Amino acid sequence: MAKSQLVIPDLAGKAVLITGASTGIGAALAIAFAGQGAHIGLHYNSSADAAGQVAREIEAAGAQTRLVKADANSSAEMKRAVEETAAAFGQLDGLINNAGGMVARVPYAEMTDAHYDAVMDLNGRSVLAASTAAIPHLKAAGGGFIINTTSIAARNGASNGAGIYGSSKAFVANVTRGMAKELIAFNIRVNAVAPGVITTPFHERYSTEEQMKAMLATIPQGRHGTVEDVVGAYLFLASEALSGYIIGQEIEVNGGQLMP
Repeated sequence: MAKSQLVIPDLAGKAVLITGASTGIGAALAIAFAGQGAHIGLHYNSSADAAGQVAREIEAAGAQTRLVKADANSSAEMKRAVEETAAAFGQLDGLINNAGGMVARVPYAEMTDAHYDAVMDLNGRSVLAASTAAIPHLKAAGGGFIINTTSIAARNGASNGAGIYGSSKAFVANVTRGMAKELIAFNIRVNAVAPGVITTPFHERYSTEEQMKAMLATIPQGRHGTVEDVVGAYLFLASEALSGYIIGQEIEVNGGQLMP
């Protein structure tokens, strides 16, 4: 991560909190943003060892990071994660709401209030809690960005028991549009990235080999995505120089599986 590697200069020196940054897309984002000279608030909950490894990789390359443990199901803890990151770097310039998960595959016919609450708290409430806590800091910085991770499931309804997960991500997509309208007056740009089928621990946990093969057959590009395929969209949306007139949008990264 030498300075000669920086290609998006307006990200250098920015303090960015990335939630769910210990594995998968979040970990790739933490490394990529650090590679652009940003300071990283690296949020995790249960994956302490993985988060520590990501932090060591970032620090070994000369970038600054702060590990922040918080339960994404708790509004109070997510707000604390924001405050700890802002205090560690003396500022907060960006928030990437990436924490989330399916919890379990449950068909609508078997839905319970407990499952609904677990999915919506993890994927929806956590975004609201972190974002509302971040807004005063972003205003104080003179502006900044919020990028939410949605999903292809937010548009296609999902399947195989993932319906309520897809619905929670559709909620996040609409929150993205609403926040974008409210916050642009303060030069805070809000957008989202909607990954398709990306090979991460998410699918290792929730998808069978047969399900992955079935999804592959629907992807025109002929392969599942990788975390490296996704990070560019986030870097683009974080940079005011590259995307300063883009708000309230979702960038679909899915190999052509969905073309809205």
